[in-house]
Amino acid sequence: MPAKSTEFRRGLYAAAAFVAALGVVAAPLSDTIEPLPGMIPAATPTNLYSEAGANHSSPAVAGALPRVYVPNVRSNEVYVIDPAKMAVVDRFPIGRMPQHIVPSWDLQTLWVTDNGWRRSEGSLVPIDPKTAKPGPPIHVEDPYNLYFAPDGRSAIVVAERLRRLDFRDPHTLALQQSVPIPECAGINHADFSIDGSYAIFTCEFSGTLIKLDLKSRQVIGRLNLAPEVSVQNTPPVGAAPEPPFEGSSAAPPLRPDVGGDSDDKLVDPASAFCGSSWGMPQDIRVSPDGKLFYVADMLADGVFLVDGDAFKQVGFIPTGIGTHGLYPSRDGTKLYVSNRGSHTVRRPKPHGPGSVSVIDFATKEVVANWPIPGGGSPDMGNVSADGNVLWLSGRYDDVVYAIDTSNGTVTAIPVGEEPHGLTVWPQPGRYSLGHTGNMR
Repeated sequence: MPAKSTEFRRGLYAAAAFVAALGVVAAPLSDTIEPLPGMIPAATPTNLYSEAGANHSSPAVAGALPRVYVPNVRSNEVYVIDPAKMAVVDRFPIGRMPQHIVPSWDLQTLWVTDNGWRRSEGSLVPIDPKTAKPGPPIHVEDPYNLYFAPDGRSAIVVAERLRRLDFRDPHTLALQQSVPIPECAGINHADFSIDGSYAIFTCEFSGTLIKLDLKSRQVIGRLNLAPEVSVQNTPPVGAAPEPPFEGSSAAPPLRPDVGGDSDDKLVDPASAFCGSSWGMPQDIRVSPDGKLFYVADMLADGVFLVDGDAFKQVGFIPTGIGTHGLYPSRDGTKLYVSNRGSHTVRRPKPHGPGSVSVIDFATKEVVANWPIPGGGSPDMGNVSADGNVLWLSGRYDDVVYAIDTSNGTVTAIPVGEEPHGLTVWPQPGRYSLGHTGNMR
């Protein structure tokens, strides 16, 4: 019986890999994609991060207070950290489930994506970086994440539960166009090609990627990532894969407004479903030369390499348990990878085996691994303006980590409940493509 079960499991993996091999549905690049008109081109073709180098700040961020902004999903508030003091200096309430702090394309505003508890709820809350104070919220349906088109003409609201991308005016947030993405359960993170012609979005709950032509705003490709099996995520012998959830558009358990503190009642509806048994792609970042996209996968425990133009999986780099966030170094030579230490989104116990891995862009190899002392759950964040500190939220430990990028030394700062997509501000760069600071 055990041998038969093992063969069954191998067959499942083989079938998944076969499906992945057929998973690209895209026309030839030359026939479908043109560079996005009006965008600011890369100053250095071999390093699209060259203008986001250490202390290479735009005049647009003059007067911005040096701060780290931390959205806390469960306690519905934003904490503000002074990085010079390594201490919390302010906090204010924000809606119901703030997820990310997102710099605007023109670097003038920081937007809090207040996801809300239901699909029709939510808002974007502006923060003035010169005062570190919030302004009045603007109602926007289901803003889990926020990006900006490379030409600066549109904000792209990632409406995860609605399986939709909403293109909006980058200042007023008036709706320009809604693009349904029904095939992308858990649409989540994105990055953009070096010429701005397309974006690749991760589909957390279906284990896939979609490729979006930014000129036509149409999906031109879908890629199923082939399974990469680590020691940690291999199913028990004989176990069939769990049926994948159909994404967060289904009605999840909701936290009541008043009373109760059980984990069941505190489930985050935007991440209440655990997705595909074979993969759970998270953050995505393009290589400095624009040729490869690095895709963090929380179940595969590593980073997939995808040729963006051909839209083809070409490699995999093992990193650590629960691979989640990706942040280029200020000199564009390395990629910091946060490994959250868990495969579940249902709030595991604190002090898990979280770590940070450092990938060399040139060799595509891990050159350092930094475990969180005593365990932890490093999630999302960014690198300081001088490149010396990697700031990450400790998602399930209710702290923020300030990590010395020279040696991995960690300082932990207590914050609210379940910190998520923090940002460091100001950051170098000419403009922001969104998330926690995808700077170009």
